[in-house]
Amino acid sequence: MNIKRNILLNPGPATTTDTVKMAQVVPDICPREKEFADIMKQLRHDLVRVAHGVEPKHTAVLFCGSGTINIDICLNSLLPAGKKVLVVDNGAYSTRAVEVCQYYGLPHIDLQCSLFAKPNLNEIQAVLEKNSDIAVVYTTHHETGTGLLNPIREIGLLAHKYGAIFIVDTTSSLGMVPFDIQEDNVDFCMASAQKGLMSMSGLSFIIGNREIVEKSKDYPKRSYYCNLFLQYDFFERTGEMHFTPPVQTTYALRRALKEYFEEGENAKFARHKRVNDAIHQGIEKLGLDYVIDRKDESGLVVSVKYPTIPEWDFNKIHDYCYERGFTIYPGKISTTNTFRLCSLGAIDTPDIENFFVVFEQGLNEMGIKTPIQK
Repeated sequence: MNIKRNILLNPGPATTTDTVKMAQVVPDICPREKEFADIMKQLRHDLVRVAHGVEPKHTAVLFCGSGTINIDICLNSLLPAGKKVLVVDNGAYSTRAVEVCQYYGLPHIDLQCSLFAKPNLNEIQAVLEKNSDIAVVYTTHHETGTGLLNPIREIGLLAHKYGAIFIVDTTSSLGMVPFDIQEDNVDFCMASAQKGLMSMSGLSFIIGNREIVEKSKDYPKRSYYCNLFLQYDFFERTGEMHFTPPVQTTYALRRALKEYFEEGENAKFARHKRVNDAIHQGIEKLGLDYVIDRKDESGLVVSVKYPTIPEWDFNKIHDYCYERGFTIYPGKISTTNTFRLCSLGAIDTPDIENFFVVFEQGLNEMGIKTPIQK
């Protein structure tokens, strides 16, 4: 098949290889067959490897859904009765965790921090000292609204010092920047197939401490479909998902993991970095401005301020690029008008160079001279 290749510069889903796309074309199979259960077993093992976990201490549990389902599952499943969640909140995706707590009525503290800088560790420690009933500390590793990378290792150390478990949303970082579930003091991390693993949407997973999962059996039951222990227990007893899995997406993820290990994580990390460097070079050449200090960036998302000139129109430049095979993405910062360019997916430096040729042509057609004069 001749499949048109689009370059997605949004923060997921990511550009995929044709071999991952084609991995979905398989004979029909009932997902209750042992053959399919064997695939699931290998996926769980490989996902623990991606997070640098150690079996049997760590396990992986898969669910149908986008990355947000993981936030829901972890928070509603892993909070003991009479305890509280501390959300270190400096972006849209940690705010989403606060909304999950509000929806379930979970006792929580929303520690709101600046969107444009790393959270203050002294403030986190002060909250933990004053609230001995905090059992869960939660944050996002990579806030894609700004591209900020949070200091999870240090936050995790504080959480454990005060007897709390540490849950981290690694949806937009796992498999793209260095991460070690043990060395980073993380009890549970999460991601979805369409991000760092460059597979298809619809399959998400949580990787974490098996002992804590088993202990959560006795915690309040707040959801039936989205319960971590129930799904884990069904996997352990049968090798299967509790409910029908996305079969074709599972085959795509199997292929994507094969390609992940073949490329090698260090080579993959290096590729994302050089793509990010090329994005920065293109932005600077055009005279555009970043939202946050580059030293605080993840190296995966660059959040760019809108030019303050009357000719600028994001929708027009988006459509111009989209028609030519490049997707750019609006920002997610309520106080600042931005768009984002991301280095996720199966792309490399030449793709970025080609993008900036198109982007500059689009600006020129809008009547914007480059480099843009501030």
